[in-house]
Amino acid sequence: MEALLAIVALLFVLFLVLGAYATVKVVGAAKRGVDRTITQARRTVEDHTLRAKSFAQPGAAGELAQLRLKLRTSMRATQDALHAGVAEDESLKESLALFQRLSAHGHELDSELRRLESEPDRATLAERLPALRERTEQITRSADSLRWAARDRARRFADDDLDSLSTQIDMEAGALRHWTTPEPAEPGQQSPPPWPDAPVADGTTAQQTWPETPRSRSAEEPTRPAINPQGQRPTYPWQKKPRPESTT
Repeated sequence: MEALLAIVALLFVLFLVLGAYATVKVVGAAKRGVDRTITQARRTVEDHTLRAKSFAQPGAAGELAQLRLKLRTSMRATQDALHAGVAEDESLKESLALFQRLSAHGHELDSELRRLESEPDRATLAERLPALRERTEQITRSADSLRWAARDRARRFADDDLDSLSTQIDMEAGALRHWTTPEPAEPGQQSPPPWPDAPVADGTTAQQTWPETPRSRSAEEPTRPAINPQGQRPTYPWQKKPRPESTT
């Protein structure tokens, strides 16, 4: 009885532990989903705000908004492309590591551009704009190069796979239509001998002759009676004349 109670207590504790673990996992997944949603919403709002500033604010403030929008768009597109490609191509891990280093410079530049948006000294801001523009161009060019290289590699693999698949399909189609092509003779199999040519007679047209048969010979010769017809018999002196039949 005590052993049964101990087993029941152990199962109860195990169920409690499993329930707590499942609850923690569900809560963590829900929290990550909420954080992801909030991050995406904040990013969308900030992108729209930067786009509006780039059109509404003239001068240095509008150009700063354009630089931030260009930097964020390029880095986000490269990040999505590399994370999507590394799941299928392990060689992109090195490219992803390089992008992480480039991303650190991108975040630093984005923070600097965001601080300069509230800079009241417009003259100093205008002096620093060429250097900021050059840094932004350098980072976005490197990010675009990584992104397009990853896309070209994925497309090249897809083209190679398509070519190989097309070749296999052509071979299979030819195998399915094997009756349309003459099959080669096997090494040990001999072809049947040809028919002999018919002899050619001198001065006559060549034609094939066949052995004569009694039926064909009889068909060519005129028909003769098997027994000669009975002619008029000769009469001799010692023979009696035929007696006429009585008509009685």
